[in-house]
Amino acid sequence: MPAKGKHRRPKSSTLTRGFVAASTGGAAIALPLLGATGAHAAEQSAAPATAPQQVVAAAQTTQAAAKPAPRTYTVVAGDYLAKIAHNKNVKGGWQKLYKDNREVIGEDPSLILPGMELTLGAKAAPAKAKPKADEDRSEARASRSAAKPQAPAAKAAPAQSAPKSSASGFTAPVDSSITTPYRASGSMWSSGYHTGVDFAASSGTSVKAVGPGTVVSAGWSGSYGNEVVIKHTDGTYSQYAHLSQLSVSSGQSVSGGQQIGLSGSTGNSTGPHLHFEIRTSPSYGSDIDPLAYLRQHGVSI
Repeated sequence: MPAKGKHRRPKSSTLTRGFVAASTGGAAIALPLLGATGAHAAEQSAAPATAPQQVVAAAQTTQAAAKPAPRTYTVVAGDYLAKIAHNKNVKGGWQKLYKDNREVIGEDPSLILPGMELTLGAKAAPAKAKPKADEDRSEARASRSAAKPQAPAAKAAPAQSAPKSSASGFTAPVDSSITTPYRASGSMWSSGYHTGVDFAASSGTSVKAVGPGTVVSAGWSGSYGNEVVIKHTDGTYSQYAHLSQLSVSSGQSVSGGQQIGLSGSTGNSTGPHLHFEIRTSPSYGSDIDPLAYLRQHGVSI
């Protein structure tokens, strides 16, 4: 039979033909194969180039997430800026604490209210100011302004009731509340503690001699600003500092309750108030508890 015994030539695969053509036709097919291999190698070498950028971005994200949040403190009854700055180790003292939280506290650093949230060591965001604190602060300022002697309504307000004069002729220096107590500690005072008491008193509030005596000095006194010092009949001395105006002069005799000046913020002061001391001598450093002294003389405060 004609077809018997013939060998059929098998079909060459594409891969086989490619190699044959390469062997007979030179490098015509070899070049595309080499080009593909080079491109694959180029892709492999280019791929790791983006890895360092990804690592840096991831590291930055981790650092941002790990950054600690600023410390905060919520004011409680009895607090004042120097006390908070001292207890919480705020670098820069009460001045730094006030500067960072001025939008929360307001213009008067001596008037902080329970519930205020203060940022320690960093500037507070405006959103930290609580509407209720703002309302309470405004009410407190209005009450403090109303506490002047010429405002009869202030005497009827329980929170700002005026201390009564005693039968001995002694009285409180102003008709308002205490903002900073005696012996409060802090770096803001050169002695390391508060040598008197601070009374809340807006500028222009009448300041009275606490008892009968003689004015030993009336004028400028460095960090105390305008001050008056009176020697009383029992041998003690009273001091009234940061006054905006003086109403007496040295050598003048005064009676308990007599106006000797107006409150202010002269000298080294954080804002309008009255700094009041009782001393055993006319000089700084001989202070005694002023509230205890007034109570011994029958003044309810």
